[in-house]
Amino acid sequence: MRRSWMLLLALLVLGTVTAATYRQNGLAVYYPGRPDAATKMTAAHRTLPKGTWVRVTHRNTGRSVVVKINDRGPWDDRRRIIDLSKFAATQLGIIREGVAPVVLEVVRR
Repeated sequence: MRRSWMLLLALLVLGTVTAATYRQNGLAVYYPGRPDAATKMTAAHRTLPKGTWVRVTHRNTGRSVVVKINDRGPWDDRRRIIDLSKFAATQLGIIREGVAPVVLEVVRR
């Protein structure tokens, strides 16, 4: 236990732990996606800054993908928290479902 606290303190001192941890539960859907020169793993989110990298984890299967926020949305249903590019949705395994329960966690801003 003491070792864990020392490790946490060292990480805080070195600045490798972010002060703001973002986590959100809701539904994910997919859409054609907005092209990005750096990656096909993209998504739309209502409020996260564009350029933010987010881990999206399927709550039922445990599968996850990391996507770059490069667009705004979804706008049609408040329970839907992220629109994944079709490529990212395929990797996550939600194409057949269409809508899936997910957890979002910011990886890097």
